[in-house]
Amino acid sequence: QVQLVESGGGLVQAGGTLRLSCRTSGFRLDYYAIGWFRQAPGKEAEGVSCTTSSDDPDDGAMKWYAESVKGRFTITRDNAANSVYLDMTGLKSDDSGLYYCARGVRCMQKHGLLGKDYWGKGTPVTVSP
Repeated sequence: QVQLVESGGGLVQAGGTLRLSCRTSGFRLDYYAIGWFRQAPGKEAEGVSCTTSSDDPDDGAMKWYAESVKGRFTITRDNAANSVYLDMTGLKSDDSGLYYCARGVRCMQKHGLLGKDYWGKGTPVTVSP
């Protein structure tokens, strides 16, 4: 069955770095766009980043980032390893929350991940001041 499992969250000081991993199974990763989302306590979930199914620039590959994380977060994918990663640097307290990855149909500029159908349970990130 389709599964997405996040890992890599934890407690980090402001200014620190973390690498989140999204390990997928049950489907061909290179057929789907993948996105990262986060939800802070008492707030709605928000899109953080997404990547198209291909990682080849000559094949129309693109990545989208929320304005709040541009220049600090980087999304990458390794289709052979069935994994997508989110490298987070310059972390701020506002970045705290439950981070989860989701499978979608398309990743588009301005719109993020479209057509989400499966997502993981999330990994918590806490950034201390």
